[in-house]
Amino acid sequence: MKEEFKLLNEWFTDVSSETVLTHFLQTYKGRIALASSYGAEDQVLTDMIVKIDPMVKIFTLDTGRLHEETYAVMDQTNKKYGIKVEVYCPLQSEVENLYQMQGINGFRESVENRKMCCHVRKMEPLRRALDGLDVWITGLRRAQSPTRETMQLIEWDEANGLIKLNPLIEWSEEKVWDYIKIYKVPYNTLHTQGYPSIGCAPCTRAVREGEDIRAGRWWWENPEHKECGLHLKGEKQ
Repeated sequence: MKEEFKLLNEWFTDVSSETVLTHFLQTYKGRIALASSYGAEDQVLTDMIVKIDPMVKIFTLDTGRLHEETYAVMDQTNKKYGIKVEVYCPLQSEVENLYQMQGINGFRESVENRKMCCHVRKMEPLRRALDGLDVWITGLRRAQSPTRETMQLIEWDEANGLIKLNPLIEWSEEKVWDYIKIYKVPYNTLHTQGYPSIGCAPCTRAVREGEDIRAGRWWWENPEHKECGLHLKGEKQ
C-alpha cells in the first residue's frame, strides 16, 4: 500500500487542487466527504467542492465549545452556497462523564486530560461522520505545524481506515487568502483578530507577532503535542 500511495502522489504532482478534487469526487462519488472546521482552508475547499458537485457531503464537528464567530460563519456558508453542512456533536453521556472526571476545564491540567477531552468532543463524533466513507478531505497544509511537515497530498489514514486527501497541502497562507478574496469566500472573522488557527474557544487564543501560526492552539503545551488526534499519522485512536 505504501508504494501505491507513493505512485498516486507522483501522479498528481503539479496538478491543481481543483483537478485533484474533481478526480476524487468523481471516482469516489457518494463515498467521500469534506471535514470542515470553518477555518480559512476549509472554506476554500468548500467553495471549490460546491462548484464541482454541490451534493458532496460536507460535515463539521460541533464540540459544544466553539466561538460565536465560528457559528456565524457556519450559517453564512450554508446560505451562500445553498447547502446544509452536516453537524456531528459529542455524545451527551460522554460529555457528562468527562465533566465528572475533569470538571469544566480539567483539560488544562495535563496532556492526557486534554486528549481525553478531544477524544470525547472530536474523535468519537468524527468516527460517526466517517462511517461508510472511503475518502475524507481535509484543509491541512504542511506549513501549519511541525506535526504536519511530512504529510502528503494523498495518504492512508490508518487510525480511521480510509484515504485522507489534502488538496491544499502545498499551499501557502498567502495563496489561501488570495483565493478567499478573489472568490469572496465567507471566512471566520477571528482570522482578522489574530487567530490563524481556530479550534474550541477555551483552547484557542490569538497569536503574537512572530509566533508560529499554531502557537495559539493549546498554548500551554509543547509544539510536538499540538494535535487533537484527528491528524496523527499511523496511530489507532
